[in-house]
Amino acid sequence: MPGTVVAVSRCATHSFSKPNESRIRLLKGLGVEGDAHMGETVKHRSRVAVDPTQPNLRQVHLIHAELHDELAVAGFRLQPGDMGENITTRGIDLLGLPRGARLHIGATAVVEVTGLRNPCIQLDRFQQGLTQAVLGRDAEGRLLRKAGVMGVVLEGGDVLPGDAIRIELPPEPHHPLERV
Repeated sequence: MPGTVVAVSRCATHSFSKPNESRIRLLKGLGVEGDAHMGETVKHRSRVAVDPTQPNLRQVHLIHAELHDELAVAGFRLQPGDMGENITTRGIDLLGLPRGARLHIGATAVVEVTGLRNPCIQLDRFQQGLTQAVLGRDAEGRLLRKAGVMGVVLEGGDVLPGDAIRIELPPEPHHPLERV
């Protein structure tokens, strides 16, 4: 069974949360039309300060709605877009995807997964304790980042709530996601 899009969000300013929209348009090589993070080079302020010429591997931010469910049990109140994601999904293990996995979303859009979102202090400014809640450890004690994945737009198109998401895995060997 394919995954689905639960919600889509964007914001033209560098605010933390993004309001939900009825649709967003992905632009090939750029990201989400009208979003502050759209562009060929980095747009996240901390990355721009280091080197504004770096390629933008964070054009689209996706979070699985199952994370919202998990956080609700821990007492957090979150809606799609609250953690700055552009696309909220359900039914896909986003964090378990290998680097280079392609998400075919809706009729034409394709997003290639580049890596994990690195949780930052802005999460705690939104709701105290949220940063720690989206971090964990695996059985070997390695740090787990659960705040979603980042990607680049390979093929553009409109994305709407209810759209199906099909996963295309890259050729093996698969490489695990790292923070980008």
